[in-house]
Amino acid sequence: MNAQTKIVPGAPSAEARIARYDWGALAAELDGQGCAVLDALLTPEECRDIAALYPEEAHFRSHVVMARHGFGRGEYRYFRYPLPKLLGGLRAALYPRLAIVANDWNQRMGIGQRYPETHAAFIEQCHAAGQTRPTPLLLQYGPGDYNCLHQDLYGELAFPLQVAILLSEPGRDFTGGEFVLTEQRPRMQSRAEVVPLRQGDAVAFAVHNRPVQGTKGSYRVNLRHGVSRLRSGRRHTLGIIFHDAT
Repeated sequence: MNAQTKIVPGAPSAEARIARYDWGALAAELDGQGCAVLDALLTPEECRDIAALYPEEAHFRSHVVMARHGFGRGEYRYFRYPLPKLLGGLRAALYPRLAIVANDWNQRMGIGQRYPETHAAFIEQCHAAGQTRPTPLLLQYGPGDYNCLHQDLYGELAFPLQVAILLSEPGRDFTGGEFVLTEQRPRMQSRAEVVPLRQGDAVAFAVHNRPVQGTKGSYRVNLRHGVSRLRSGRRHTLGIIFHDAT
């Protein structure tokens, strides 16, 4: 199967898909909750086509079985370059919108790093820092599988937001397996956010830290994400991470 054929004829471009969302409202949701849902980013047919790539090793640079590393249960594969056309297009189209949020967050948190306007320019920075391995990945879960709470950093240069797209349909393809985000604020107990998604929905969320307004200005909170235990069926997810790995 040729990964370059994964765009359905007549489907809108990645840029056109991303442009139809209210990014002011999404940025406000990211500010308030650390995550925001992009409804129906992919069609069911596109979801099935991407999930069908999983057994085809030619598309991937590595295969990780979570239990071997204490990550949980389940498995995933990192794509190799060149990325499938639809995936590469979404990565490039999402980045500029999220970079606006990322730069605002860093300013509020007193972090000096600023992100360039285009994803190509950011990837150049990653490669100059020795981070050259692509990080978009395809995850697969079966009954009893789960993903422990974690952060996807991969190197010193890390983009503070990422996107996960649910490729399977809850209630039909699988049960359980909810996307979970936890947030730890200083001197407070952790807060959990369970994000309901349908097939083709995407969730953008904080990778590591985000700013929260306090009485004395903004302060950093720490976030982790994971997937709860799958009760039945099979679940596929496409993860779009914007920095490359060492």
